[in-house]
Amino acid sequence: QVQLVESGGDSVQAGGSLRLSCVATSCQSYGSWYRQAPMKEREFVSHIDSGGRTTYADSVKGRFTISRDDAEKTLYLQMNSLSPEDTAMYYCSRVCVVRGLWQNSWGQGTQVTVSS
Repeated sequence: QVQLVESGGDSVQAGGSLRLSCVATSCQSYGSWYRQAPMKEREFVSHIDSGGRTTYADSVKGRFTISRDDAEKTLYLQMNSLSPEDTAMYYCSRVCVVRGLWQNSWGQGTQVTVSS
């Protein structure tokens, strides 16, 4: 059974930092982070591929860093210099085995709130 669990969300003041984690079983080591603010579409934040190459949305470049620990089956998102515009529910997305098939799977999300 696939289990994708995000954690690390919190309420912080502008300029602060948070590190999000996504622990997964039965999933590939690579994956992505997305976020969804109230009344907005879910948007891409960052991706790390099987070779460790990373991509970022322009809005987070230079502030966020994605990484992974294969032994711990965990994806991370280090977020620095947070601003109120980063307030959103953050979701982890990974390719996991679901009923014997590789499928894109989502976690339940972790809330990040940044106050000015």
